[in-house]
This record gives sequence, C-alpha cells and structure tokens, in this order.
Amino acid sequence: MATTTTPPAVWRPKYNPWIVALTVTLATFMEVLDTSIANVALPHIAGGLSASQDESTWVLTSYLVSNAIVLPISAWLSVLVGRKRFYMTCVTLFTISSFLCGLAPSLGMLVLFRVMQGLGGGGLATSEQSILADTFSLEKRGMAFAVYGMAVVMAPAIGPTLGGWITDNYSWRWIFYINVPVGLLSLFLTQKIVEDPPYIAVERKKMLTNPIDYIGLGLITVGIGCLQVVLDKGQEDDWFASRRIVMLTLLALATLVWFVINEWKHRNPIMDLQLLRNRNFATAVVMMFVLGNVLFGTTVLIPQFLQTLMGYTAEQAGQALSLGAVVLIFMMPIVGQLVSRVDPRYLVAIGFLATSLALYHMTTLSTDIDFHTAAMMRVYQTMGLAFIFIPINTLSYVGMPPNKSNQVSGITNLSRNLGGSIGISMLSTFLLRLAQRHQVYLSAHTGAGNPIFQSQIAGLTKNFSSQGAPPDQATDRAYAMVQRMIAGQASTLAYIDIISTGAIAVACLAPLVFIMKKPRRGAKAAAAH
Repeated sequence: MATTTTPPAVWRPKYNPWIVALTVTLATFMEVLDTSIANVALPHIAGGLSASQDESTWVLTSYLVSNAIVLPISAWLSVLVGRKRFYMTCVTLFTISSFLCGLAPSLGMLVLFRVMQGLGGGGLATSEQSILADTFSLEKRGMAFAVYGMAVVMAPAIGPTLGGWITDNYSWRWIFYINVPVGLLSLFLTQKIVEDPPYIAVERKKMLTNPIDYIGLGLITVGIGCLQVVLDKGQEDDWFASRRIVMLTLLALATLVWFVINEWKHRNPIMDLQLLRNRNFATAVVMMFVLGNVLFGTTVLIPQFLQTLMGYTAEQAGQALSLGAVVLIFMMPIVGQLVSRVDPRYLVAIGFLATSLALYHMTTLSTDIDFHTAAMMRVYQTMGLAFIFIPINTLSYVGMPPNKSNQVSGITNLSRNLGGSIGISMLSTFLLRLAQRHQVYLSAHTGAGNPIFQSQIAGLTKNFSSQGAPPDQATDRAYAMVQRMIAGQASTLAYIDIISTGAIAVACLAPLVFIMKKPRRGAKAAAAH
C-alpha cells in the first residue's frame, strides 16, 4: 500500500501578528529614542556631574560604541540562546541600565551604565526585524515594516524635543527614568505574546555541534569598536593628524578585513557573509547603508542649522522635525500597502528621486527662513524616505530561507547603523572645513579697497554711535558684527554645498535599484514561513 507524505505545516504564531508587531515596536521606539534624547541634555549632565562639555560627550559615544559592537553578533546570539530569551535579556538589560543611568553619582558611573545600556539596545533591532519577518507572510511584511519604520524614524525626530522639555522642566535624570515603565511593559507583553518558530531550536542544535567562531567574535568586537571610536572622535582629534586616530583606523581595517576572510570560510560564522552572493540582498544592504546616511544625516542637519545659526533652542529645533514625523504616520501605511501590489524597485527609485528633489529644494536654505519653511523642508525629505525604508526591508528577505532571518536582519541593521555613523561623522567634518574655506574667500573682500565694505562699516559705526557708544567702541562693534555676518554666511554656504552634493549622490542611486532582480510571484510562497 502506497504511503503519502504530508508536507510540514507552515508555522504561524498563536497570537494575531499585529499584536506581535506592536509589542516589538514598543521596545524599538524606546531604544531608538534613547539614541537622540540625551543629546540636548549634555550641558545639564556636565554641570550636574561636575564634568567638562568635552567629557560629557562620552555619554553618547560610550552608548554608540557598545551598541555597534553587539549589533553584528546579535543574530548569532539570538540563535545560540533562543531569540525570545535573547530579546527579553536585551530589554531587561536596557531597562535596568536606564534606571542606573538616572541614579549615576558621577560621570564615570554614567558612562559605565551607558555601555551596559548600549549592549542591551544593540540586540533589540536585529531580533525585532527577524520576529516581524517570521510572523508575517511576504505579502503582509510591507505593512509590518511600515509600523516598525514609523518607530525607527519618528523616535529620532521627537527625541530632541522630548529631551529638551524633560530637562528644562524636571531633571536630566528623567530622560533615563522614562524608559523603565516602557521596558517593564515590553517585557510583560513579550513573555505573553512572542514565541520562537521551530527552526530556531533546529539551528541552535546545528550551531552547538559545530565549533564556535571565537576568532570571528573577537575580530568583529575589536574592529567595530575601533571604527566607531574613529568616527566619533575623528573630527575632534583632527583625524589623521592624531596618532590615536591613525592607530585605531589601521587596527579597525586590519581586523575587519581579517573578519571578512574568516567569516567567508568558517562553517559556523558569526555573520553569514555568503548571503551577499544573492544579488538582491547585496544591493539591499548597499541601499540600507545609503538610507542610514540620509536618515541620520538629515535628522542632524536641520536642527544643527537652526540651533547654531538661527538661535533656536534644542526643543524648538526638535519641533521643526516633528511635522515630518506626523507625515510619516500617514505615508508609511500607504507605502506598506503598495509594496505588495507594485514592483518594490520602482518604489525605491521613486523614494531616492523624491529625496533628491527634497535636498535640492533645501539649497534655498538661508538664515532668513521661518519656522514653517524649516519644518516643510523636513516634511519633503520624509516623504521620500517612506518609499525607501519599507521596500528595502521587504526586498532583503525575498528568496532567503526562513532560518536566515536573523542573519538578514543583523546584516541590514549593521549596514544602516554604519551608514548613519559615517554620514554624521563626515557631515561634521565637511561642514567645518567648507565653512573655513568660504570664510577665507568672503574675508578677502573686506579690505580697505572695497568701497561697499567700507560703506557698510561706516553705516554700522554711525548706528552704534547714535546709541551712545564711544567712537572707538562703535568701530570695533561694527567690525565684530560684520565678522559674525561673514561667519554665518560661510556656514550657510557650507550647508548648501553639502546638501547639493547629497542631492546629486541620491539621484544617481535611483537607476542602480534596477540591478536587483524583479521579485517573482512564485518567490512569495518560497519565502513565506
């Protein structure tokens, strides 16, 4: 008598997938918010802990370095100990260290607790995205990533505003305390709702039967840690004029190259770089790197301009970003629906072109703009970002076997974070150096032989004299005012140069999207799990 083979049932979570999505998005929002909320509180932290402004920046750097170190190994750890257990461990560590940050009696203790917080936060993003990929079928992943994307993009936008309000009205310690109830709620919901798919246990058994890649683990820890310190402190130390930066750069390059070679050959790698043989995934990783540049760079660009050149407070500058976050609330679900109906490559191309046009529009930047104009500049940018973030995340998983979800999310998140770190670092460097170049050029026209300049000085001197200033002081104040005007114009021109370059670079990326193969309808069933 012939026997029939019953195909294994496709795994599905016990609870409604949208409840799972909202549960993991809660921790996402908390972690991403914490990367930006502390920025505006640095002067208060420095004053409260008797530290210098320069020393207080380690509150940010320590978090970013530890976050960057754990991110590339989080996919491996989530399989080793179980994804749900690893995720809850990360939330617990993040929550406890947030509470300890609020209690910190000294800067040294605060930096230590921020390192712990970064270790917990670094493992969240990878687990969350792989949970979403496993929970939703390919047809519904677009909407799932839309919910996740709103948290990722909105949190940095409202972080400065919320951080400024809390610091001004309460204490800088409360920017850490507010994580505690959110973390406890996330732990409760995760314990009740989130579960591991069967393949996690199977992969764990395979991993334990093969030798653990201790060499890769050490190399990625040292390499990413050194690279993050170089990016954070390079501009401050004048880059390669500093022996420390040179040594850390060489060490980062050497260890990361060795890491790539080691991972490519290892049977049980920390990061499965062989996945990059897939053209779609490799292209998606590159695009995610660019997205990190655009997302984090533009989030820094507008507030920095408003605060340094227009005198906005941190809270006011953060409010200028908030309207863009509101627009994203409406845009993300729309794009999430389109992903399952339209070729995602077209959506990504539209996103890059829209972002390029938004950056080109920003070249009209000047110190005469009002709050509404600044807010709308951010709105135009976010409209394009919605078309980039969701389709790329969706395309990353197409054609990938279910047991590689953790690796896919780990590599794409690492790519996005590295893009953001490099983008912000390069932004700071080029802003300073281009501003210096423009200031030299503009100052060359302030000599005694320039009648327009002399006429302006005479007019300002007369104005200050009419206000009661002695003749010599009136002249000095006139020259000082002109010098401030020149510095402001030079900085504005530097912003415009960077924005123009960004607009061209992003526009060039649009046709490169079509290097990717068009997702086939038949691939949906294969990729769904």
